[in-house]
Amino acid sequence: MPDDPRPRRRLQGPPGLSEGVEAMTRGKGEGSVYKRASDGLWCVRIELPPGPGGKRRTKVVCRREKKDALEQMDALKAELKKHGNLPTRSLTVERWLRKWIDEIAPKEIRPKSYAAYKSTVDGWLIPLLGRHKIDSLNADHVREMFKHIAATPKSQKLRGVDPKDWPEGTVMVGADTAIKCHAVLSSALKTAMREGKATRNVCEMVDPPRKAKVAQGSLTAIQARQLLTHLTTREDCALWSAYILTGARRGELLGLEVDRVSDVLDLSWQLLRITDITTAPADYEYRHQQGTMYLTRPKSRSGTREVPLVEPLRSILALHMQGMTDGLVFTREDGSPWDPDTATRTWAKVLKEAGMPSNVVLHGARHTAVEMMSAAGVSWDDIKDLVGHSTVQMSLDYRSKPDQARLTAAMELNSRMLEG
Repeated sequence: MPDDPRPRRRLQGPPGLSEGVEAMTRGKGEGSVYKRASDGLWCVRIELPPGPGGKRRTKVVCRREKKDALEQMDALKAELKKHGNLPTRSLTVERWLRKWIDEIAPKEIRPKSYAAYKSTVDGWLIPLLGRHKIDSLNADHVREMFKHIAATPKSQKLRGVDPKDWPEGTVMVGADTAIKCHAVLSSALKTAMREGKATRNVCEMVDPPRKAKVAQGSLTAIQARQLLTHLTTREDCALWSAYILTGARRGELLGLEVDRVSDVLDLSWQLLRITDITTAPADYEYRHQQGTMYLTRPKSRSGTREVPLVEPLRSILALHMQGMTDGLVFTREDGSPWDPDTATRTWAKVLKEAGMPSNVVLHGARHTAVEMMSAAGVSWDDIKDLVGHSTVQMSLDYRSKPDQARLTAAMELNSRMLEG
């Protein structure tokens, strides 16, 4: 960038800076750029709205290169125009994250997500990035955070141990943690920009690590039929059968109530464990069940749906619900709600008893239902609506592999077109 041709003059620097700076004056409202004699840094100064009692306020930022200082001036002017004011002192990342997670995020984030966000802020973001000024945070800092996470043992007990003493095959923290850190930091910085506390979101400058794709295990149609037969010997047959036959989410069936079962299953509530409901936003709908168990609304409109109740599930539920007049359809033997994690562990035991693959977690029943619907010729638009996905692509991603029978039929059709 060529030097600005406007005249220079020697002037007194801003309060707190060394005297004797080479400056370039600008018109009112444009701010000024000057080279500080004490260290040779180029500094920009922007006039801000006056403080209490009419006290003069300015924003000063220094850079090593003149072009960087001029670019910073343009950025500051844009932020000043957008927000009407700028902070005169740059916050540390820790100070902003504390304010954001304690005062702002609880009003915007669902309680279940808030707990995960707070854990990420306290466990990773503040320890690794908290000391930096929010305006000096850069992409390299974020990349270094990713490297640190990737080199951290998953076991808490090993984190204070010399790496030379780690046992062979020590498992490191996965990419999921780094991806979560990137997402939470980005959300916090977006709010900081909106409130004029930061001039940029460095997370937009660096991509999070890529997560290795692991195929979700699912049952074949034959295995699903075998499992349904095995379930007839269990008292909790109806719950596990419902997962296989509907593709519903874990909390949707655990939170199903008697008055929402008719010719359809009304999946408008879900059962979740929430340790601190006081963090819920004002518009968060919930109904307390017992202890830390709450019925809450689904996260999206597509999640709220009615699934037609047909055979054989209609008969299975009719038998299970005999004598029920209200309350949850599926409960433990003592009548208490199922803990979602307990349901996941029990599902694994059920599969083991039935001789099914051990890699099919409870969410795999949802994948199984999608694949069976696809094999039966159900359109992907209808599958999307039945399982509550927001897009068809989400449903398509549930396929473990293409339908070979359909592919064979397609190839044979193509071959016949070429026959003479």
